Amino acid sequence: MTEQRKLLRVLNGETVSPPPVWLMRQAGRYLPEYRELRAKAGGFLDLCYDPDFATEVTLQPIRRFGFDAAILFSDILVIPDALDRDLHFVAGEGPKLTPIREDEIASLDPSRAETHLAPVIATVARLREELPAETTLIGFCGAPWTVATYMIAGHGTPDQAPARLFGYRHPEEMETLLYLLAEMSADYLIRQLTAGADCVQIFDSWSGVLDEASFEAYAIGPVRRMVEKVRAAKPDARIIGFAKGAGAFLSTYRQKTGVDAVGLDWQLPMDFARGLQAEGPVQGNLDPLRLIAGGRALEEGIDRILENLGSGPLIFNLGHGITPDAPIAHVEALLKRIRG
Repeated sequence: MTEQRKLLRVLNGETVSPPPVWLMRQAGRYLPEYRELRAKAGGFLDLCYDPDFATEVTLQPIRRFGFDAAILFSDILVIPDALDRDLHFVAGEGPKLTPIREDEIASLDPSRAETHLAPVIATVARLREELPAETTLIGFCGAPWTVATYMIAGHGTPDQAPARLFGYRHPEEMETLLYLLAEMSADYLIRQLTAGADCVQIFDSWSGVLDEASFEAYAIGPVRRMVEKVRAAKPDARIIGFAKGAGAFLSTYRQKTGVDAVGLDWQLPMDFARGLQAEGPVQGNLDPLRLIAGGRALEEGIDRILENLGSGPLIFNLGHGITPDAPIAHVEALLKRIRG
């Protein structure tokens, strides 16, 4: 059945026309059915750790839109949650954790992760059973650097200065933390693939704040360790790396990390994107605000991507996640134009 899954064919280097399409955060607050279920669940983490809820939320955009891929409904911060960092979500403010000190890193205990994350793995297995045969199932995790930024600051910040300063002041402790997160995250991805995920994506949402040396140490090295560990267990694993904001550093990102496909944010020039595609599959990269605007802005954005990248291996996506104010009618218009 896997040969029916268009997204997997692209990850294997094929050009598929029209290209497969899915949207980051496609299960979310812009959907009324999601808002209804979240209210019933009681909280965001309740959705993530309940296989019934998480399966239903993942399936909602597939039923409504028929995307070519479903991505597991979860969160990048379940790994620090498994490390008992007191993860909770505050309405209007986002995730909060207990900020980690440099003297706490050596004592972090990953032993409870397998049990703690078991409900997420159960969701993956359920999804593969319930999804249409032609729909690719994507598992995911956060990249070690991005996860570390939240663990160090205790919340998101505009430029992740707390984590950058931590790395400069405590390089050995930062290396230890990133190594632990890479090991745990690789194990987590292996379990998702074993449970039925067709491929996985590594989200490095904060790679764009790093200088060249830090990018090499924090965004390249840990992800390379993850890819090597996943491939040692799953030699045929297909992996997408999304290093948002990385810009010119993406020119060697695929080669240095070993990922199969490179996710593109909306700020990348198309000439640069075509150069990346010449070396393998790419994913992206519509500005999420074009989806909100709709009309001519949406159509021109779609057409430009298809004209520049449609003749090579492309997974059509946004350059970042869909926002809660995206109109459903505009998502329908996007799919109609891509597939038309």
